[in-house]
Amino acid sequence: MKVARAESIEAQAVDMQGAKDCTVRWLVGEVDGAPTFAMRQFDVAPGGHTPRHSHPYEHEIYVLEGDGVAYEGDKARPLTKGDVIFVEPDEVHQFENTGDAVMKFLCLIPNSAAGKQVTVAPECGIDPRGE
Repeated sequence: MKVARAESIEAQAVDMQGAKDCTVRWLVGEVDGAPTFAMRQFDVAPGGHTPRHSHPYEHEIYVLEGDGVAYEGDKARPLTKGDVIFVEPDEVHQFENTGDAVMKFLCLIPNSAAGKQVTVAPECGIDPRGE
């Protein structure tokens, strides 16, 4: 059994085209003996966002803190603490912090996602609101 404080796990910058002011902590994964899923925590600073991207695997999101939007393609959907999101395989998506405090969310992915292609959307890095 692994028991750890999330804050004790190193936060790494999300190093993908289109990411801005976003870090990830790998909370639980294969290295911990988890056979099926990995759990990650993303912290997105005010005005920051994940890349607009897609991949051939699902993931599940739980918003821990903060306010933001989830982009489903070009459609913005508001997010706040306690919201749950299911992202289907190959769905273009992005998470953006629209609040004035850090937005934190858990993201679960299957371990089988390791090594699979993540495709950054062509419009990645362009503000979806046209600003």
